[in-house]
Amino acid sequence: MTLRSPRRRRSRTRSGSSATPAARRPSSSCVPQPSDDPNDPLNWPLWKRDLITFTLCWAGVLATSLGPILAANTVTLSRLLTKTFTKVALLTGYFLLGAGAAAIFFVPSARVWGKRHLFLLGILIIIASSAWAGSTGTNYGSLLGARVLQGVGTAPYESLLNAAVGDMYFVHQRGVRMAFTNLAIFGGAFFTPILVGKITASLGWKWSFYFVSIFMAATLPAVFLLCPETAYRRDTRLNTDTNAEAEEEIKLQPRVATVSNPPSDEEDPPKQRADFVLFPTSRALQPIGNARTPQKSFVESLSLFDGAKTDERYWVLLLRPFPLILNPAFIWGCLIQGTMIGWTVFIGVLVAAIFIGPPYFWGEVPAGYAYTGAFVGALCGFAISGLLADSSVKYLTRKNHGVYEPEFRILLVIPMLIIGGIGLFGFALTAGNVISGEFSYIVPLVFFGFEVAGMVIGAVASSLYIVDAYRDLTIEGFTLMIIFKNIFSFILTFFAYDWLIKGGIKHTLIAISIVQVVVCLISIPMYVFGKRCRAFYNRHDLLALTGLQ
Repeated sequence: MTLRSPRRRRSRTRSGSSATPAARRPSSSCVPQPSDDPNDPLNWPLWKRDLITFTLCWAGVLATSLGPILAANTVTLSRLLTKTFTKVALLTGYFLLGAGAAAIFFVPSARVWGKRHLFLLGILIIIASSAWAGSTGTNYGSLLGARVLQGVGTAPYESLLNAAVGDMYFVHQRGVRMAFTNLAIFGGAFFTPILVGKITASLGWKWSFYFVSIFMAATLPAVFLLCPETAYRRDTRLNTDTNAEAEEEIKLQPRVATVSNPPSDEEDPPKQRADFVLFPTSRALQPIGNARTPQKSFVESLSLFDGAKTDERYWVLLLRPFPLILNPAFIWGCLIQGTMIGWTVFIGVLVAAIFIGPPYFWGEVPAGYAYTGAFVGALCGFAISGLLADSSVKYLTRKNHGVYEPEFRILLVIPMLIIGGIGLFGFALTAGNVISGEFSYIVPLVFFGFEVAGMVIGAVASSLYIVDAYRDLTIEGFTLMIIFKNIFSFILTFFAYDWLIKGGIKHTLIAISIVQVVVCLISIPMYVFGKRCRAFYNRHDLLALTGLQ
C-alpha cells in the first residue's frame, strides 16, 4: 500500500463552507481513509487524540504499576506472611494470570460495544481491589485474591490501549504514539519499585496499594470526561489498512478516486440520539455516519455506549483469538513480546534473590533503587523505538518506490536483538559473581537496563506490526499476546527459584539468552514471507474456516 498525499477536495455545500472534515484538513497521507463524519476519530483534532492517548496512558501506568509493586517488598512480605520467596513471587504470578484470563472475556465486549466502558470498569476494579489489598493484614489468601482482581482490572489497558491507537491515528502517525503506549504499559512499571521501596520504609507496605487506589480514583474523572469512545463503525471501503493484500501491492489513490462521493442531502437523514447512555438498551448497530451526521455534543460523547460495532455474537467473538495461533504472524508477535517480558520478570525475581542475602542484606529502599537502571532502560527503549518507528518506515517506503509494507515494522527487532542481547548476556555473565565481589552490584543492574530497553523496543515492534498488518484482528491479536505473555511469566515465577538453585545463575541465564536470540532470528523469515503470509490468510480466513467470522 502506498503512502501518497491525496489532493485536497474542496467541494462546497450550498452555504459555501467546506463540505467535510476531510476537506478541511491539510493534505496528508490518509491510511486508513477518513470518513466525512465529524464523529470519526480520524477527523478529531490531533491535540484531542493526543490528549486521549496521554490520559489513557496515565491510567495504564497506574494499572500496570501493580505488576511489580511487590518487587521491593519480597523480604518484608516473606517475613510478615511467613511464606517462602516462591509464594511471595506467586503474588505477582497470579496477578498476571488474572490479567490474561480477564482479557479473554473483555475482548468480545470491546468488539461489540467499544472500549470506553472497559477502560472505566478497569479503573473501578483497580480502586476497589487496591483498597482491599492494603487492608489484608497478614492474610496471604486474601492478598492473593486481591492480586488476582487487580490483574482483572489491568486487563483492559494491556489488551486495548494499543488498539485504541489504531482507532485514532493514520499509519504514519502511529509509531511514536505506539512507542508511548508501550512505554506506559511495559516500561513505566519499572519506576514503581523505586517509589514503593521508599513508601514501604516510610509508611508501610500497605500504603503502596492505598496510593494506587487514591491516584486511580483521581484519574477516573479524567478518563470519564476526556476519553470518548474510540471504536467507530465505518464503511469497510475506508479501512484501507485492514485488508490483507491478496495481490502484490495495493496502491492507495487519492481519496476522491477510491471512495465514493458522500451521500447526498436526501439520503439517510440523521436519527435522534439520546443525550447520555449508561447501559445499552438494544443490539442495534451504530449507524454509519456521513457528512450530514451532526457532531456529538459533549454530553453525548460521555455515553458509555453509542451502538453496537458488530452484529456478531459475544460467545463467537470470545473464541476468535484462539484460531490465530495458527497464523505465523501472531506466533511471532507472541514470542517477540512475550519472551522478553518473561525474562524481565525472571530477572526481577533474581535481583531479589541476589541482594536480600549476604553481603548486601538490602532492605526495601535499596531493593527499590535497584530498578533505577531498568527504568532508565525503559526510557531509552521508548526513545529509540520512537525515533526509528516512523522515520525508518518513511525511508523504506521511499526506497520501495512509494509502496508501504507492514513488514518494515519488523526491522525494529534489529535494535531489540543488539540492545536486549547485550543486556541478557551481560547480566548472565556478571550477576552470579556479584556475591563473590568480582563485580560491583551496579554492573548487572546496568545490563538489566539494557534488557528492559530491548523489551520495550520488541513490544513496540510486535504491536506496530500487528496493528498495521492485521488491524481488523488487532484486539484478538493483542489478547493472544497477553495470554501467552502472562501464562509464560506465571510459569517463570513459579519455577524461577528452583531453576536457579539447580542450574545456577550463569548457566540458567545463558540458556535464556540463547533462546531469546533464536526468537529474534525468527524475524528473518517473517520479514521475507510476511507479505505472502498475509495474502495466504486473506484467501484462507482462519475465522471463516472455524465458523467464527
